[in-house]
Amino acid sequence: MKVLIAGSGPTGLTLGIDLARRGIDVRVVDKATAYFTGSRGDGLQPRTLEVFDDLGVLDAVLAAGAFPPVTHVYLDGKFAMERRMFEAREATPDVPYPNPCMLGQSQTEAILRARLAEFGVTVELGAGLTGFEQDVDGVTATLATGEVVRADYLVGADGGASLVRKTLGIEFEGTTDESIRMFLGDVAADLDPAYAYWFAREAEPMSGVMMSPLPGTDLFQFGAPQADVEPSLDALRDALAATGADVTLTRLDWSTIWRPNVRLAKRFRVGRVFLAGDAAHVHPPTGGQGLNTGVQDAYNLGWKLAESSPELLDSYETERRGVAARVLGLSTELMRKYSEGDEDAHKRGDETQQLNITYRTTDGFLVPGDRAPDAPVTDANGKEVRLFDLFRGPHATRLVFGAPAPAEPHAYAVLRPGRSVEGPFVTDTAGHAFTAYGASDGDAFLIRPDGYLG
Repeated sequence: MKVLIAGSGPTGLTLGIDLARRGIDVRVVDKATAYFTGSRGDGLQPRTLEVFDDLGVLDAVLAAGAFPPVTHVYLDGKFAMERRMFEAREATPDVPYPNPCMLGQSQTEAILRARLAEFGVTVELGAGLTGFEQDVDGVTATLATGEVVRADYLVGADGGASLVRKTLGIEFEGTTDESIRMFLGDVAADLDPAYAYWFAREAEPMSGVMMSPLPGTDLFQFGAPQADVEPSLDALRDALAATGADVTLTRLDWSTIWRPNVRLAKRFRVGRVFLAGDAAHVHPPTGGQGLNTGVQDAYNLGWKLAESSPELLDSYETERRGVAARVLGLSTELMRKYSEGDEDAHKRGDETQQLNITYRTTDGFLVPGDRAPDAPVTDANGKEVRLFDLFRGPHATRLVFGAPAPAEPHAYAVLRPGRSVEGPFVTDTAGHAFTAYGASDGDAFLIRPDGYLG
């Protein structure tokens, strides 16, 4: 099988890794001639960290990133208060990564590219898709290099202006609000990188300039109201000066003008062609949902492409379009709070962590479609492991509680202390696994390759 992925952002890279580790022949092509260097999507949510754990990049991500810092609020140039968007949470047996991680998008992409290269796959720059046709057996695509590629499947992870989506004629439903524009980018500043900052006038405390440190760099990501001028270092200096802040800016590394663009593709699949990430849905930056939703599109799609069963491929749109619609609603509501000056806009709870995403179609405790929880256990040799260690990899996993597991790969009995059975088993020494799954002896769970209950 061969899969062609158009786009080398976090979505395309995640899908490339997931397919490559399954032994699928995959190519990742991009129209850009150089790698992206800005911060853009810099918030990685807890569920995305679980995905990165499975893909083998979590240690590198956590080493490079940082927990969201406390924000120092300055009004009329004077320190006014501290504000924390996130309250740090302790890890629990079922949620090992409860806190978001801040890391510039270009750094995340570099980590993902390095992992993809371990499978012998490199991003092909300057080789963007220029057109394609599909038939019942596959897709014939033409690249900017002039090469004609034949693949079994094509995935458009080529951003909000997706050529793949436009060629398919899929409607991109939603709105663009031209009345709101924001200046975003990365800048070097004489500020303590241990903190984030909010600069505003006391008369309008919710309208100001945000500056957040980017781990591993000397830069801050900023967001500022955009006047009718070209984005530049001087324009940002003027925006800060308008708040009364005395901050020295020395270098502008990346910038863009953002406007509220909230859209959802009417279809995520046509035949052998799929949409993922921003090609399928574009979000406001509020809540840090866009990059994370794209990563999880890819994680959902990878194993289904590898299996290639019609039923599984059909389920991609059903599952992921519903999730994208809900997440867009969350991001849009947060954007409304910002625009209306609602203090709650700066607070984050469970709703942005994406741990509650479900593909279930029925009610109940841990039913098919729910995220499979983690838990500490010990293997037959007494070594401490986690259920996530059993799940890690491109396979499905079967857990049978309190009884022998079937004689199949990656099937385990989960036992109470003092018991053993024939075949692979782990011991739930502290009882966390039984509790997390609400399991009784004899209960069995199939864990899909993407960490959801089958």
